[in-house]
This record gives sequence, C-alpha cells and structure tokens, in this order.
Amino acid sequence: MSTATSTVHNTNTACCSIPPVQSEYTAKGTFKSVGDFKKVYVTGTPGDTAIVCVYDIFGYFPQTLQGADIIASALKTVVYMPDFFEPDQPFPNENFPPTTDEGKKALQDFFGGTANPPAAIKKLTAFGQNLKSSGAKKIGAYGFCWGGKVTLLGGGDSTPFDSVSIVHPAMLSVDDAQKLTVPLGIYISKDESTDEFIKILDVIAKKPFATKNDNKYYSNMFHGWAAARADLKVQENKQEFEDLYTRLANFFSKTL
Repeated sequence: MSTATSTVHNTNTACCSIPPVQSEYTAKGTFKSVGDFKKVYVTGTPGDTAIVCVYDIFGYFPQTLQGADIIASALKTVVYMPDFFEPDQPFPNENFPPTTDEGKKALQDFFGGTANPPAAIKKLTAFGQNLKSSGAKKIGAYGFCWGGKVTLLGGGDSTPFDSVSIVHPAMLSVDDAQKLTVPLGIYISKDESTDEFIKILDVIAKKPFATKNDNKYYSNMFHGWAAARADLKVQENKQEFEDLYTRLANFFSKTL
C-alpha cells in the first residue's frame, strides 16, 4: 500500500466501519487494458455512449461488478470500471474495519495515498477524454463511497462527462456540488449527511440542467448497500439494490 501523499480525512463513520460482504456472483464482463489503465473491467456493447464506474475502497467486488452488468444490459451500452488503485491494492478486507489506532491511521493514510481523491480525479478525467477521442459521443460516470467524491468533482469545469451520479458517497460536500457543470444523480443512505444532501439539492436545483437531475434518500439503507457492502441475501437490501440500479439506468438514459 502506498504511503500517504497528503492529508485526506474521511469523517464518515459508517464508511470506516461497515465491512464488505462476500458474494458468489459471476461477472459477465472481461478485464482488459484501456487508455492509461492496465486493468479495466469492461462489460456490455460499445456504441455511441459509454459509462464509467468508480468503485469504492474495496475495489473489484462481485456486487459492484453485478451493478455494472445491470446498467450495461439495461442501456445496451458499455460500462468501464478502471482500476484506480493500480499499481497498488484496494484497502485489505482483513484490516477492515480498523480496530486499533494503527489500523485507523492506515485507513486515513490510504485515503491520502493510494485513494488520494485529486489524483483519482485526474485519472478519471483523462479516461473520459480518452473515451471521447475514441468515438464515444456521450459519456457518464457514477461512483460509490470514496468513488462518489471523485465522481462528483469529476463533473466540474472542462469535464468530459455529460452527467455524473454518486451513490452512498463518502466525504459528501456541498462545496463540490457548487462546481458541477453537468446533471447529477445523487442517492444517499441513512449514514450520509442529510443536511449536506439537502444543501446539494438546493444548489443543483438552481443549475441550468436542474430538470435533468435525480435524487433519492434511501432512509432504510446503510452506507455501501449498492456496492461491496451489499448483502443481496437480505431481501430488503436486494430490493433497494435493484431499485438503485434501475434509477441509475433511467438517469443515464435521459442524460446521455
């Protein structure tokens, strides 16, 4: 794991305490080299549109791959999930949630190093630009947890993306939304700040693209319910997982 390059403090308690869930799902896509990334999960059929997924701190998890497969199938498009942590590794499951001061420091160092948001935003933007130059006429992006922070900031000035969406985002900040220049889909759980959520909705309601935005507060769900922490053996989680991906597909179908 990389050592920290800057201080990035994640204050979302749930994000730093809820462990990922093991899943038996078999992904439909393949891994290949795309753009500057040596490893990218690619699923679906290439066409005029493309969508990029920014995973959470656990990297490639079956539930996250399943979600990408759902979107690709629903929209008859291609979904790319780059390995933003290469050449390093995702945060190790065996060390999560951290229970010691040393473990907690390692997690915050991970956010400052391997998962440094500014560095990831540059990678995301470059990847989007590569897709545009390769023929995609419109592209979207969505991100979970840490990836939500990266995706939201990736939708600012000079963004290559035509719309972005964030799901149970960590480090949620209305300041990030102020910089948005494209439609936003925002879906939070009970573990994210509803105050910040409301402030963001107020900000994007005043944007030129206000009618294209979408949002939902999943008050019965926990941080991570749609990605690595999703427990699809629990019926309520499964239903909300399906609801979320239906909303994502609808959002991108309207904005791409």
